[in-house]
Amino acid sequence: MIERSSDERIALQIPDDDLILPFQAENADVFGRLVKLGPTVDTILSQHAYPEPVSRLLGEAVALTALLGAALKSEGKFILQASTDGPIDLLVADYEVPGRLRGYARFSAERVAELADEGETALLGNGHLAMTIDRGSETERYQGVVPLEGESLTEAADTYFRQSEQLPTFIRLAVAKHYRAGQPSGSPWTWRAGGLLVQKLTSEGGHGSSGPLSIDEEDWTRARMLAETVEDHELLDPMLPPERLLYRLFHEEQVRAYRAIPLDSYCSCSRERVEDLLQRFTREELDEMIVDGKIWVTCEFCNSRYHFDSDTIPEA
Repeated sequence: MIERSSDERIALQIPDDDLILPFQAENADVFGRLVKLGPTVDTILSQHAYPEPVSRLLGEAVALTALLGAALKSEGKFILQASTDGPIDLLVADYEVPGRLRGYARFSAERVAELADEGETALLGNGHLAMTIDRGSETERYQGVVPLEGESLTEAADTYFRQSEQLPTFIRLAVAKHYRAGQPSGSPWTWRAGGLLVQKLTSEGGHGSSGPLSIDEEDWTRARMLAETVEDHELLDPMLPPERLLYRLFHEEQVRAYRAIPLDSYCSCSRERVEDLLQRFTREELDEMIVDGKIWVTCEFCNSRYHFDSDTIPEA
């Protein structure tokens, strides 16, 4: 069985879905996270009538954001943003402590239809991937940027950790529709996503970018080879408990699971927030937004629509 730290052995219950499970494979001296997403990613993707290739790519972005954002231990937000010249010119996903996720995509429907069979890299094109840590107004933001040059999100993130952080990293993402028979209403097809991240520990025993790395190449090669055996269906299977998957992959490396982080979807929009935003515009700018006597605002994340009578919004 998977070993656990002493403070996790008391009443540790790991959910089977919508979670991030941190772990450590002690013999190989690596740290990692496993993410499994069911209703959370389905809610995020189903809020928009995205074409399937767009939903699949946004699902990858959400899973990757969960894997990286979970490094935040206290308040704060991790934001992943891909800006490109491809059919999907903008992907945004963010993770807010303690485990809330959201995301959206902007794209050209015509260009996506033309390249739908060409794969992720064709849909993204060239641009950059930005990863931002925002710990609040009292703390300066940290941002890392890596070029997107015909690469997938996974490859771009791997390049960032290898070049900027000098941290050996393995990342695998999987997104697909899952058939659930016997649904009381709606479509039996729901979106699922999963991901695995494995990183070499630093010489100080932590898992981050600070301090020089003490790399045992043999241990890292072995751990990476084990991680590479993970199959997409294992990351997506709702019937496969996360602990069991970790045991399959790393049981020879004395794998230790830590407390799981539950995940859920969210959106911070509200009528009050939108009204506050509109009050920052001049009267001339507000007049240009009027359609049939009203101003309509749609949230890019959750697709909620708000309307306001133009004469009820005070000028900036």
